[in-house]
Amino acid sequence: MPVTPSSSPLSRSVTGFLWPVRVYYEDTDAGGVVYYANYLRFMERARTEYLRRLGFEQDELMRDPGVLFAVRSVQVDYLLPARFNERLQVSVEIARQGRASLTFTQDVIRPADAALLCRGEIKVACLEATSFRVCAIPESITRAINPGEPT
Repeated sequence: MPVTPSSSPLSRSVTGFLWPVRVYYEDTDAGGVVYYANYLRFMERARTEYLRRLGFEQDELMRDPGVLFAVRSVQVDYLLPARFNERLQVSVEIARQGRASLTFTQDVIRPADAALLCRGEIKVACLEATSFRVCAIPESITRAINPGEPT
């Protein structure tokens, strides 16, 4: 039986932002499945598109207000393989928000059979773009992530 969001022992519902991904030949290894590190690339793209959807381009954030996000830690569980030419979806949810960090939970799903292929937790730190020192997440980003909540 395929591991799906509802049958997985790591179960949690898949909600939030979804980004479509197509598996290209360059994404696969000699065994014909997606090379493990490429799931992190898929997740990175989805997080970038999530921020873009909120109205934040990462290159513009580096100029004003002068911040960038750097990956601090990654925990990934690889559950099922993806293969060449498959259509996937990558979810993006914010599990925790600190003063200077965001922890994302991300799933890679194959919609054709609702199979959960990969699950990750990625913590990013907010850094000053010039010094690379940890800094507070700008209020504009916090407001966009938590609409309707006081900052």
